[in-house]
Amino acid sequence: MRNPAGCLPMTLLHTEASAPTAVDPVIVVKGLDKTYAGGFQALKPIDLTIRRGEIFALLGPNGAGKTTLISIICGIVNPGNGSITVDGHDVVRDFRATRSRIGLVPQELTTDAFETVWNTVSFSRGLFGLPPKPAHIEQVLRDLSLWDKRNNRIMTLSGGMKRRVMIAKALSHEPSVLFLDEPTAGVDVELRRDMWNLVRRLRDSGVTIILTTHYIEEAEDMADRVGVINKGELILVEQTATLMHKLGRKELTLQLHDPLAAVPASLSRYPLALSADGTELTYTYDTQAEHTGITALLGDLAAAGIRFRDISTRQNSLEEIFVDLVRSR
Repeated sequence: MRNPAGCLPMTLLHTEASAPTAVDPVIVVKGLDKTYAGGFQALKPIDLTIRRGEIFALLGPNGAGKTTLISIICGIVNPGNGSITVDGHDVVRDFRATRSRIGLVPQELTTDAFETVWNTVSFSRGLFGLPPKPAHIEQVLRDLSLWDKRNNRIMTLSGGMKRRVMIAKALSHEPSVLFLDEPTAGVDVELRRDMWNLVRRLRDSGVTIILTTHYIEEAEDMADRVGVINKGELILVEQTATLMHKLGRKELTLQLHDPLAAVPASLSRYPLALSADGTELTYTYDTQAEHTGITALLGDLAAAGIRFRDISTRQNSLEEIFVDLVRSR
């Protein structure tokens, strides 16, 4: 059962993991590449370290190599060159040890449609050679709001509930690393919110979470670090907040007292955009620049006789930064 604070009990998962530190890696990828038989290079040499207990978001357009990278780490796809270790175990030589530490929620909903929720999740635990543990399965189902559906056949569930069953299967053997490949694709907003609350509790209990998502605002809100992959190349890995600070631009918006027909020539040196109705001026500036130019702009606005009623700022979203990064490549 949940404790009074609503947190995930520490008994739910295998949590030998300690709090994340910069020198406590759980996954280490070195020089990994992948070229398929037909000659298609899905991954260029990749070096990546995932820290224990963090939420790491892997972003990239369709076909970028996200699923290939995850599948290789999880032992589903054979690697090319390079090496991968999970908790110090090589994914090829120590397959059983690494696979037992990993839970995977794939994009596809692959379950036995005629089996019950309880039997499906319990069977997944047995695949790892673990003895039955009804209390753990019950707790997983309760935390995923599946307890009332435990005797339902999978075929009777909604798409969102089937997605929850996939997560329950991945947690059945108490993994210390959980991969979520587009976990909220096609899921309604309420269920998406519930899933992310669960992910946060899992992270707080010591589980390392690696997720791919098309909902970039979720990565911005959830992830400790972000990796951007495009055309098989890992472009960038950065702390989410640091990435926003390094690459983000800010916009200063002035709500004008009187509408303008056009930006005066005296202000042409500034990167200003006038709204269609002439009531707002937007100034874009680099947060890393030595001088933002705002003080000079405000002075020149006053000299031009332009008054404003209000002023506000907005920083670029992670989505805008991501699009810029991909386009630059």
